[in-house]
Amino acid sequence: MAEPPLQGCRVTEVLATSTGGVGTHVRSLVPPLVAAGADVQVCGPGATDELFGFAGRGARFTPVEISAGLAPAADARAVQALRQALAGTDVVHAHGLRAGLVAAAARRLGARSARLVLTLHNALPDGGGLRRQLLERAERATVRAADVVLAASEDLAANARRLGARDVRLAPVSAPPLPRATRGRAEVREEFGLVDDRALVVAVGRLHPQKGYDVLLDAVARWLADQRVRPAPLVVVAGDGPLHDELAGRIRAERLPVSLLGRRDDVADLLGAADLCVLPSRWEARSLTAQEALRAGVPLVASRTGGLPELLGDAAELVPVGDPEALAAAVVRVLCDSALAAALVEEGFRQAAGWPDEEATAAQLVEIYRELLDAPARPRP
Repeated sequence: MAEPPLQGCRVTEVLATSTGGVGTHVRSLVPPLVAAGADVQVCGPGATDELFGFAGRGARFTPVEISAGLAPAADARAVQALRQALAGTDVVHAHGLRAGLVAAAARRLGARSARLVLTLHNALPDGGGLRRQLLERAERATVRAADVVLAASEDLAANARRLGARDVRLAPVSAPPLPRATRGRAEVREEFGLVDDRALVVAVGRLHPQKGYDVLLDAVARWLADQRVRPAPLVVVAGDGPLHDELAGRIRAERLPVSLLGRRDDVADLLGAADLCVLPSRWEARSLTAQEALRAGVPLVASRTGGLPELLGDAAELVPVGDPEALAAAVVRVLCDSALAAALVEEGFRQAAGWPDEEATAAQLVEIYRELLDAPARPRP
């Protein structure tokens, strides 16, 4: 019997604070890496492990408190903690710029023989000033320090090449299959007090500026005045985050038919009851929500941004970023045109059938790790 490809290899996956896609992705990688023979360690904030349970998937977890934002004193402590955790590691794989910044520094200080892989999941946030300049410098230094940069979408890959990364590859992130729904459509609609044929619009994602929920509320206010959708659809948003109070205040003040549900573990149930899924993000690479909606057979209206056009093709109604009028018009159009909705669902199934699954995603990583281990070490920047 052939020896597993990563037998005897020590792999450390590193992530910063995560409540969504990055943590979900790292959790999905652990079992196939273990099956390939690797000794897998995950390093990240303790709260992230509590949420995703990496140890329960076969990894050792070592707490390293890497925050979501720049914090020099905390970052210095995180670098020292990760440097110690990397002792004996063959491959360190950082997920996201924040984790990559800490991992690159930790490797320079004491794990120089380890190969560094960086996966870029997100673009830098919009903005200017000193903070933006610091982020851009950190991004450039981090992508140049990595042996291989994996990009979740082509725009991220192009940016990494522009910044001088030595080896950039497209590595699409696959959404893990959702658990099977435990409730039917009628039961979910009853939870929200929906009667007759009132439409249910579902959004899933963290309450964060990137996700564009302010634009969604603007769109809801517009379609309230549209006589073609009566009664007005109910919008439910599954997710928590720093904008909760601000969004809740607007919903109350403007009496919008929107309900903030908080973090939910029944997304499959919500999608099964949805008439439409909406993704108003300012930027996405390969949105897990978009993948889940198409696989679930739910029509999708999303922003034309980042990696979404290449991910979705013709399987969704795409609208300009930050345009509530276009978003409202697209939602109304799909809800009022059953033939269009059915065509989107059918095309969605076709599009989703061509996506790599978790097994293919993990197999690509195993191949990259093995390639790095077999290759002569390159000079470190």
